Amino acid sequence: MEILLVIGVIVVIVFAAGILIYNGLVQRRLRIDEAFAQIEVQLKRRWDLIPNLVDAVKGYMGFEQKVLTDVTEARASAVSAGAQGPHAQALAENALSSTLRSLFAVVEDYPDLKSNQNVLELQEQLTTTENQISFARQHYNATVLDYNSAIATFPNVLVAGPLGFTRRDFFDAEPEAEQVPDVDLGFGDDDKPGAASSQPGRPPQAAPPPPPRQAPPPQPPQGYPPQGMPPQGMPPQGMPPQGMPPQGMPPQGYPPQAPPPQAPPPGYRPPPPPRQG
Repeated sequence: MEILLVIGVIVVIVFAAGILIYNGLVQRRLRIDEAFAQIEVQLKRRWDLIPNLVDAVKGYMGFEQKVLTDVTEARASAVSAGAQGPHAQALAENALSSTLRSLFAVVEDYPDLKSNQNVLELQEQLTTTENQISFARQHYNATVLDYNSAIATFPNVLVAGPLGFTRRDFFDAEPEAEQVPDVDLGFGDDDKPGAASSQPGRPPQAAPPPPPRQAPPPQPPQGYPPQGMPPQGMPPQGMPPQGMPPQGMPPQGYPPQAPPPQAPPPGYRPPPPPRQG
């Protein structure tokens, strides 16, 4: 009977732990869906702004039509990739961001476009939307990382596999955003003394000459004591010359000084003076 009771308690504990693990995985999966919905909101806002920007700039003479065509095609690809999953949509959105940068670079070459208030407002709105997409992507990727780690660790892996919890894809950023810019401030090996130059035609810099050696301090003539020591035959500093008594003693032949009078003992009364007859 006791064995059955122990087995029953163990089964209840395992069942309760399985329920807690399942609920935790479901909550993580729902947070992923909510984070991806935030990305989609910002992406749709960008999709709506792009046609307005294209209409605002395509009427100017001499404007590169190929850039506008690339932006329009990239937008259409991004919209159609929304149903193919986060990975495919991330690739399409990164291509769209690249074409938008090309469009902004061409706009800088036209003073009339740069001074157009409508174009400036659309550029500002698109830039703000890009920042919102970046923040939403970071939140989504952090949520996916937490979920993927949860379903791969023990004991969650015992529940995640049989109940259909699979890995989710990250919303990868464009390769240009992952590259660290190479900034040369002129403090490389080329500027180090004695280093060979990496630029053709530039002679290597010579190493600076060593600092001059300082001459040793002058030594006293032979027979003089070292610095800080008294000459030979002189007593050390603070000692009286030879034949003089120590400080506080009288010279030889003088009587010693009388000791100072001592105080009378307590209770002592001096005798009365003698009476005069």
